[in-house]
Amino acid sequence: MATYHTGEIAVQDRAELSEQARFSLGGIGSAVPEVAAAFLTEQPAIFVGGQDAAGRVWASQLTGPPGFLQAPTPHMLTINALPEPGDPLTDILAAASGRPARLGMIALEPATRRRMRINGRAVAAGSGLRVDLDQVIANCPKYLQKRTYRFLDPDTDSMVLREVCESASLSPAQQQTVREADTFFIASTSDSGDADASHRGGNPGFVEVVSPRLLRWPDYVGNAMFLTLGNLLVHPAAGLLFPGWETGSALHLTGTARTVWDPAVASATPGAQRVVEFAVESVREVLGSSPLRWSTPAYSRFNPPVR
Repeated sequence: MATYHTGEIAVQDRAELSEQARFSLGGIGSAVPEVAAAFLTEQPAIFVGGQDAAGRVWASQLTGPPGFLQAPTPHMLTINALPEPGDPLTDILAAASGRPARLGMIALEPATRRRMRINGRAVAAGSGLRVDLDQVIANCPKYLQKRTYRFLDPDTDSMVLREVCESASLSPAQQQTVREADTFFIASTSDSGDADASHRGGNPGFVEVVSPRLLRWPDYVGNAMFLTLGNLLVHPAAGLLFPGWETGSALHLTGTARTVWDPAVASATPGAQRVVEFAVESVREVLGSSPLRWSTPAYSRFNPPVR
């Protein structure tokens, strides 16, 4: 039977949403339903998160032709892909041949705004991963922008050479990428090490660049589970991924995050129930990270306006 950990319960209580959270608990299971297994086989990407040997948390993505994700049993996911060199999760998942790596995952289909979160323990399996599942979580489609995808055609498309750039803070160009973003992914872990990956979305500008090493974004109305904020309460380390939907780049950030509960701060941002601040510790940008290209988005009608 699914339960919440102490951090999630503490956040639910502080938000005065404990009753709704108990109702939402029914959306957490440990098995992939048949319809969800079919959904996974149709996806060209899965967004993942985990913790490295130094305790830093990173978010990234794995891609492949539809079918590269399979759920051969209700309690297992296979991923026929591994991170490329330079990806911050490469070493984490390479070590999965020795012992399981805790992996948080979210699969989403922007064209239909469907998504699901799957968390478990990954081990290397041939040219990919086998993940024994601990949590399968149904998610609502709010704040997810509609997009369609295509894979680059090597015969007709210009190919971007893979290049990795690292720094301790965001460059002016990277700050602009964040300001223009309508979507990012956040990875977090519980105090026991279980990993989770989640999605955040809004109209461009919903993520504020306070400084080259500090970001802020609103926490909008959700399902009251507070899986991410609960993790951050007990283990502030977090990783962010800003995917380059039209360029195939990936902007990875790792650092720490905290929830700001001051109502005066939240009231300054339309739609915010509270605010999350993220302190950047390390930046890794990978050009040519993905062969996927996505269309111009149709923004969710649930996105609050940006001040």
